[in-house]
Amino acid sequence: MPSSNFVDYVKIFGRSGKGGPGSRHFRREKFIEFGGPDGGDGGNGGSIVLRGNSQYWTLIHLKYKRHIFGEDGEAGSGARCSGKNGTDVVINVPLGTVARDAETGEIVCEVTEDGQEAVLLKGGRGGLGNWHFKTATNQAPRYAQPGEDCVEGWFILELKVLADVGLVGFPNAGKSTLLAAVSAAKPKIANYAFTTLEPNLGIVECRDHKSFVMADIPGIIEGAHTGKGLGTRFLRHIERNSILLFMIPADTKDVREEYRILLNELEQYNPELLDKQRLLAITKSDLLDEELQEAIAADLPDIPSIFISSVSGYHIRQLKDMLWEALQRDNQ
Repeated sequence: MPSSNFVDYVKIFGRSGKGGPGSRHFRREKFIEFGGPDGGDGGNGGSIVLRGNSQYWTLIHLKYKRHIFGEDGEAGSGARCSGKNGTDVVINVPLGTVARDAETGEIVCEVTEDGQEAVLLKGGRGGLGNWHFKTATNQAPRYAQPGEDCVEGWFILELKVLADVGLVGFPNAGKSTLLAAVSAAKPKIANYAFTTLEPNLGIVECRDHKSFVMADIPGIIEGAHTGKGLGTRFLRHIERNSILLFMIPADTKDVREEYRILLNELEQYNPELLDKQRLLAITKSDLLDEELQEAIAADLPDIPSIFISSVSGYHIRQLKDMLWEALQRDNQ
């Protein structure tokens, strides 16, 4: 089975450039007996910078390039000439990338906008040349500053998919089928668990040429926050969704209990996820008659809900309107 091109987790080693040393040069010219110090400053070392690029959607370009080094600054020279600065290394990353210190787990920076730049490792400053240290009592300093040393470390880059609406549900809840029905996305659809092994994004068009981004997150199972099933690998993608659309099939034995399990998994992973707007879609509703639909509706959780069928198109337009209105409330 070929490996997926979707890579949302990489560990890299970075080292910024050293600062160049300042020069201890003295002016030496014909007919000038005591020229004095004229050593230039050293150049700054190159930094390692993350830059958001909306054309990237995965971290696969970093999977086989784990070691990244900045360029050292050049030494200063005579006539107060400064050394050349080391070139920064710019790493393009998809929007939603989070950089963490591999040892402490602390967040170093986050990149969420196209063109945004964040310094992962700052290059060392160049040293001052000896002419900076000339004084009335020390007119011939024979010393200069060395450049600052480089900074290095291991970092973990994680991608959290940016989307307006995230689909949350157990495997085979109909998430991929809905995404395919409302957008041009072509997720894999099959009648077995964990068909979706990576997040899929689709642009959903609604009335008056308005649109929003929907993300199909791989299925959650009970105990996912402890590593069961696909574990916590994809739970982090839900953190960047504005609205969570819970999807539960109409043939589920207990809709309220399944919703409780899903909600508990999100809470155990990150309690802040409960602050997001939540909507509920009862999928595969073309299997229900009016009497069954009314019976299920009487015992639904206390959140906005709708019965839909992605195959027949039942209430799909109404669902898109609900999501758009919820997004407007979220932006207020």
